[in-house]
Amino acid sequence: MNIASFIMPKVEVAYLHDNMTIRQGLEKLRRSGFSAIPVLDAEDRYVGVISEGDFLWRILDHNEELDSVTRRSLEHMTLRDIIQYGKVKPVCIDTNMEQLLGQAQMQNFVPVVDDRNVFVGIITRSDIIKYFVKKQLDAAGCRV
Repeated sequence: MNIASFIMPKVEVAYLHDNMTIRQGLEKLRRSGFSAIPVLDAEDRYVGVISEGDFLWRILDHNEELDSVTRRSLEHMTLRDIIQYGKVKPVCIDTNMEQLLGQAQMQNFVPVVDDRNVFVGIITRSDIIKYFVKKQLDAAGCRV
């Protein structure tokens, strides 16, 4: 089965751009309510995923004394300075559900890109699990 019907499109997904400052990124991440969200470049190509932990560790590394952490100090670095490239690999839009399952074991969502690496959306782990549960129940002749 093609994954296209499971994609939450980009317009419905919270994401950041890699040229945002750490302060801007933190504020948007906080408003999103998620612990990790995708990061895109200026051409909307997928760059990676950034998490609360990535922000925390970078802030701690950059500010030896926590007393010196201010909103202004977080405006001197961009997300490019803290993102861990390659940590969360995206899948292509033509990936099948079985391949997607392996990717979803490590994260709450899987980023989806087109053949130019342009971000098109995400598929949540919850939707992947629901698909496989339904598939198992259908194979067993159970009605949902």
